[in-house]
Amino acid sequence: MGSSYHPNWMTFTRISLNNKDFPRVLVYVNICLSTLCFLLCKDIFNHRDVSLISFSNNNTCFYILNVYSDSSHTTLKYLKDTEANINNVVLMTSDFNIRDRLWDSSFPFHLSISNDLIIVADSFNLALSSPTNPCPTRYSETAGELNSMIDLIFLRYDSSELDQHSILLKSHLSSDHTSFTVIIPLSKEIV
Repeated sequence: MGSSYHPNWMTFTRISLNNKDFPRVLVYVNICLSTLCFLLCKDIFNHRDVSLISFSNNNTCFYILNVYSDSSHTTLKYLKDTEANINNVVLMTSDFNIRDRLWDSSFPFHLSISNDLIIVADSFNLALSSPTNPCPTRYSETAGELNSMIDLIFLRYDSSELDQHSILLKSHLSSDHTSFTVIIPLSKEIV
């Protein structure tokens, strides 16, 4: 249990309430971005599998949503059932644990839970981002089990500057999941 510590990174995660409530998501932010005043917004979502981080840029508050949804889709159902009026979400990312032909061409089916995911993303004015280099995002350690694309990024609608992400291909060598890179444009006055 626990997370890695590095002096160049700030860590944002919810504190567990008991032994069965350990958070399964966290966010690392490089300290060179500390002038953007990142905050964990537990007042909006106080859930072990949701990290909502706010930051300010050019006197505007923006949000990043990091989610883990287990194979029962517990967190996705929570987000669908929780009313939250949040403007300026620029990014939602997660291990959603959903295979679907909408984002994984090697999977032949469309699942109804995928519709719920699209509804949640749409409620935050986000759309599914297609990677510049499509490839699996989860690599199976079980012989005979196929690799899959279950880690997704949703980006803000109608943003010409925020429209794609890349998958770091070799990052799965130290984990069974890959890492992503997305560039979020910031005001030059602040950065």
